[in-house]
Amino acid sequence: MGYEDSKLKERTARLSVISNTVLVILKLVVGFYTGAVSIISEAAHSGVDLLASVIAFYAVRKADTPPDGNHAYGHGKVENLSGAIEAILIVGAAVWIVYEAGRKINATQVPEFLEYGIVLMLISIGVNYWVSERLFKVAKQTDSHALEADGLHLRADIWTSIGVLVGLVIIHFLGLAWLDPVIAIVVAGVVFKAGYGMTKKSLYELTDISLPEDEEQVIIDVITSHKEVISFHQLRTRRSGSWRLIDMHLILYKDMHLNKAHDICDQIEAEIKAKLGLCDVVIHLEPCDHHQDVGECPLSE
Repeated sequence: MGYEDSKLKERTARLSVISNTVLVILKLVVGFYTGAVSIISEAAHSGVDLLASVIAFYAVRKADTPPDGNHAYGHGKVENLSGAIEAILIVGAAVWIVYEAGRKINATQVPEFLEYGIVLMLISIGVNYWVSERLFKVAKQTDSHALEADGLHLRADIWTSIGVLVGLVIIHFLGLAWLDPVIAIVVAGVVFKAGYGMTKKSLYELTDISLPEDEEQVIIDVITSHKEVISFHQLRTRRSGSWRLIDMHLILYKDMHLNKAHDICDQIEAEIKAKLGLCDVVIHLEPCDHHQDVGECPLSE
């Protein structure tokens, strides 16, 4: 990964930390001023977002640290771990919303000065949408799972903010206090679904699950497009942060010159990187007469 990409990831993660810090403070102030429990619970949810943003900020910095003696494959797994933690926090936020909604389900007292909360929710929705779009854009550009998870977290916060906003408007104009927790529970279901999907994805990658079938097919297509390659086996793939780790055994003509064999490997590695992005490709060469299933070893060109 280039220096510019690393700095871009850091700047984007820092932006998320700053925006979440401001929103948490504002929601706490307005929540306690108006006495609206929904705004205070939304502040707690944003507090989870802030924690997630801090985790993402330090994760992308650590993940881009060059390999060292103890981490020969780099520190990319830090991003996967960060994504898993953030996803679990998303699920936790959903549970928190349901808990708060349950406590308010029989509430009848309407808080005062709800117009401040309504304005704040609109600001929160706008800010989180803009920051999450930025996070998703940079995550796609740099292939960062930590930023993607942070963006997903903020997108979930938008839904909860919308739910709180609708509830505040209804309470303000119609006095239907019971509708607020009902909306919050519905929103919690959306948040939980997003968190579950991200948790599943992150945990799979932490356990070194293979790359998706379509990506492995890209690798196979690149290999088979080279007529010098007689066969291949032991194709193994996994992911570490922004990096795809790939290794394979290639069977080439037994008398092929080492320089030519090396050039073929370089071409295959370059084509895989061009199609998939950040990759660490390791190729083990074997002569064709070592494999009975190859049949008669073809002649070199």
